[in-house]
Amino acid sequence: MVLQEISINHYIILSAVLFVIGVAGVLMRRNAIIIFMCIELMLNAVNLLLTAFSAQHGNLDGQVFVVFIMAVAAAEVAVGLAIVVMMYRNIKSLDIDDLNKIKH
Repeated sequence: MVLQEISINHYIILSAVLFVIGVAGVLMRRNAIIIFMCIELMLNAVNLLLTAFSAQHGNLDGQVFVVFIMAVAAAEVAVGLAIVVMMYRNIKSLDIDDLNKIKH
């Protein structure tokens, strides 16, 4: 049995599906933690695509960008978690619609 090589089209389709799931999660959900997880899913979809194109072309530039995206994602998680903790302390809810209470 010979294993077939995975083509770039498979990576594009998988990345597109992951990105669409992430966008749908951001648009449909109201929980702040789930929204942050969906943003991370979208960033990982982009990382997958950059890595696949980088490997296909034999160039390391895409993988360097992935490292930078991962660093930004880690910073986003730290800031996002701090916001979520402060939101929960103030209004005892993680629902995005309840953030209007903080404005006033």
